[in-house]
Amino acid sequence: MRIRRVLTTTLFLLGVAAAPAVADSSPSASPSDDSAGPTQAGTSFRTATEIEQGQQATASGSTSDFLYWSFPADAGQRPTVKATVRLPAASTRTAAQTWQLDVYDGLRRRQACQYGAQTRTAAQDAASVELSCTLRNVRAWSETWADDPLPGTYYIRLTATGLQASDLGLPLSAEVQVDSKEIGGAAAVDGALAQPLIPGVATTGDTSDDSEESTTATLSSLEPDDGWASGWWSDRWVWTAFGGVLAALAGIGGYALTRGSGRPSRVPRGV
Repeated sequence: MRIRRVLTTTLFLLGVAAAPAVADSSPSASPSDDSAGPTQAGTSFRTATEIEQGQQATASGSTSDFLYWSFPADAGQRPTVKATVRLPAASTRTAAQTWQLDVYDGLRRRQACQYGAQTRTAAQDAASVELSCTLRNVRAWSETWADDPLPGTYYIRLTATGLQASDLGLPLSAEVQVDSKEIGGAAAVDGALAQPLIPGVATTGDTSDDSEESTTATLSSLEPDDGWASGWWSDRWVWTAFGGVLAALAGIGGYALTRGSGRPSRVPRGV
């Protein structure tokens, strides 16, 4: 009975300890706001259109445009950016088109993709082209010389490369969406940024009755739903605590299995 109680307690604690890992492996939920996403894109870093994770943004433009969006990403996330370009009618195109999806962090450093089709060439008769880029895990802290993804604003740039002169300016439409997988303690590091990378590169217009419209730089207004969580806490603390409990239970179980039932009644004391 004693061994059975020890094993039951151990299995229960293993189930509780595995719960955070199950939660971390699931994709993050989409925002609860059901409103439609932005229907336009910026043409530079300064005018990038802000989008939330899980929100689909659309935009219309031409094959010669650079389309920009921005989104927030926090420590412990692994963002995946997906873009779909609806190409101009095949009868108006003279050659294949190559499209490229680039992601930059708040310091405008181009981030490498772990996997995904970041560049694709669409045939002359193709109706659309799909691109994707899965970033590395966003870290809470990094060395100043490294280019690791850090919490803050990220920028998406979508553009066509190597176009024929006759294909410039053709109309098209694009869809962009960002989703993240919560990595949790697997990406935790011992350190934190003083502030997320949110440089003042967005612009806003200011008008009044007696003055013309002026454009000023402002900080990004987007942040994760529960705020920036970069800090010392991670679910590694939970795993460490439960590991200590399981080690103690393993010691108790081993002792219970090896100690035996005590002195036999037929053996006199003192022998």
